[in-house]
Amino acid sequence: MKYSEIKGLTEAELKEKLAAEKENLLKLKFAHAISPIENPTRIRVAKKLVARLHTELRAKELANKA
Repeated sequence: MKYSEIKGLTEAELKEKLAAEKENLLKLKFAHAISPIENPTRIRVAKKLVARLHTELRAKELANKA
């Protein structure tokens, strides 16, 4: 998901997407712990997406306060 797509989401959509991506990251970590996954860089990509979602959510929360 590109950052421009993330910027277009509302706060509620960001929260939903964040929860889904956190669950996906957890599943990837568990799968990798049991047996090495084919492409371990997917974990890194998922972590970065979660961080981007957190960043944009926080930015929108601060913008609403001001």
